[in-house]
Amino acid sequence: MPQPVPDPRDPDNATRQRILVATAEVLGRNGTAKLSLSEVASQAGVSRPTLYRYFADKRDLLDVFVVWERQYYERAIAEATAELPRHERLDAALRIIVENQLSYPGLRMIDVEPDQVIRRMAEVLPLMRERLQRLCTGPDAALAAATAVRVAISQYLVRSDDTDDFLAQLRHAARVKPDR
Repeated sequence: MPQPVPDPRDPDNATRQRILVATAEVLGRNGTAKLSLSEVASQAGVSRPTLYRYFADKRDLLDVFVVWERQYYERAIAEATAELPRHERLDAALRIIVENQLSYPGLRMIDVEPDQVIRRMAEVLPLMRERLQRLCTGPDAALAAATAVRVAISQYLVRSDDTDDFLAQLRHAARVKPDR
């Protein structure tokens, strides 16, 4: 069972966080099948013995990474929406989705290991939909959230670097009218 991911603000946890960030980088380049713990350690700027102090083996690292990645996304949305009025929270969450898809290296695993990513989507899609649905309003909140997730997944599968267009598509799908 994966261990809970400690708070990244904990100074004693900096090395562990560097290893997890490095894991995202290496996974984005190589996928899980070719994940090298030596490469993760090098990317994180730590020795292999240091990596093994935090993670028993590759499976342990990947199990913890999956939890960390989900918490990373959840934390980013929570921080972006925390101080906002309710009617602005969904738009802030959509902006986080755009930002993450265009900057987060682990998300490019689709290019290296599509089979693995497609299998994981079955787990991730309901979580994304549920998270967005909490922020949607109106009688068709579930439909708006599901449609926005489908747009995000389409963007993920067939990437474009046009952030304005991607955000506009997500807003349209989720029925968000941004303040102008």
